Amino acid sequence: MLFNSIEYLIFFPVVVALYYIISHKWRWLFLLIASYYFYMCWKAEYIVLIIATTLVVYYTGILMGRGNARSKERKARSEERRAKSGKRMYLILCIIINLGILAFFKYVNLFGDSFNFFFKEFNILYRFPELNILVPVGLSFYTFQSIGYTIDVYRGVTTPETHPGKFALFVAFFPQLLSGPIERSRRLLPQIHEKKEFSEELLVSGLKLMVWGFFKKLVIADRLGTFVSSVYDNPTGQSSVPIIAATVLFAFQLYCDFSGYTDIARGSARVLGFDLMINFNRPLIAKSITEFWQRWHISLTSWFRDYLFFSLPYIRKNKIIHWRIYLNMLITFLLIGLWHGAKWTFVFFGLIQGFYMITEAVTQKYRHRINQTLKFDKIPKLVNIGSTCITFALLCFSILFFRANSFSDSFLLIGRSFHFTNIAGSIMDILGNNEVTFAILQIIILLVVEQYHAKHNLIKWVGNRPVYLSWTIYIAFVFYILIFGILSKKEFLYFQF
Repeated sequence: MLFNSIEYLIFFPVVVALYYIISHKWRWLFLLIASYYFYMCWKAEYIVLIIATTLVVYYTGILMGRGNARSKERKARSEERRAKSGKRMYLILCIIINLGILAFFKYVNLFGDSFNFFFKEFNILYRFPELNILVPVGLSFYTFQSIGYTIDVYRGVTTPETHPGKFALFVAFFPQLLSGPIERSRRLLPQIHEKKEFSEELLVSGLKLMVWGFFKKLVIADRLGTFVSSVYDNPTGQSSVPIIAATVLFAFQLYCDFSGYTDIARGSARVLGFDLMINFNRPLIAKSITEFWQRWHISLTSWFRDYLFFSLPYIRKNKIIHWRIYLNMLITFLLIGLWHGAKWTFVFFGLIQGFYMITEAVTQKYRHRINQTLKFDKIPKLVNIGSTCITFALLCFSILFFRANSFSDSFLLIGRSFHFTNIAGSIMDILGNNEVTFAILQIIILLVVEQYHAKHNLIKWVGNRPVYLSWTIYIAFVFYILIFGILSKKEFLYFQF
């Protein structure tokens, strides 16, 4: 079931109404049933995977919790080591099972094709069969959320959840099931146990956030998608201007599509009394690649930071080994790229981002000296604008791999982006496309509104107007989306990841 569908616009109000009618004692069960139904509307049989993941992770947490209790009771070091070893075994086994399911459904054909290419090059007479497997929607998200819980229990950060139904809801909570945010157990599990009272303030606030998400998705992202696809799906006949325009616009399409989903998810959860983490913080105005990843898909990057990057060795005898930190960065971003999908272009995208991060870290002090020498530090606004433009340009270069259908298409697009032929005619053709022109105007509105909101809290400003004026603005904005939005059901881009 898609957020941008009539089905969801019926499903969600019914769920909200029944949720607040039902006794608190049974709300977890109702939300769990609603979440499973929400997922089964996509492909019913894959609910088995969510249930399997839930059972494995739940019992792993219980077993590790018992190990924690025994290690506290027994003071002998040998007993403590044995308990810790048992916990580690449960942790490793749980991670292997979960990543094994993820690898089978998401990456088996990628590695099979890669081995087939290798076998062909060396004349090995064997070929891995291609499996006709549909990747389960949301698999990467709920798998990582579950693994995060397991690691937290192992580290003693989270107490194991003993209620199997409420833990199942933690894994399958429908607003964030398909594309996040990837929640932490210490944030979401306590909220599942809390008694929720109906709040008009949360209702209105959540609906506002949902409407803003629908604006990003329907009015901007889906409108941009047609033009971007026309360029990237036909790289042979393109020249510099369409390629550059499509790449720039895809950055905004991806941002509006994914952050739009997150806004709808967070708004839906807020109406039900849940607070999901912020996943985006205006990433396209970042002044460095490091800052970009602190603002983009925050729940994923913080997951890799906390559960992978800091788990890799980089300290030896209380001395930080810088080259190990850089290697860890490269490994982390390689896996972030692979997380996005079963294509080597995604892996290469991750490597590019890792290279950017290392380069920024290595050159930081030299760039600072250059700014001081050239007196750029006296004009910080100019430096910030320049840094934002350079960061966005670097991001757009990596998009040539992220969005392209293959490596050959990527290099073809890069090569043809230097074909500066008929520039004026190409610009006029793009601006003559009413859909693209209108979408660019909406992007400008988006950026202005986000900037104003960051400084003055636009929601609060509108809310402080007289009731008749504020609600006129809200209702007019809803009609604006209905009139100018692309109302056909288009999947969110991160469903494929």
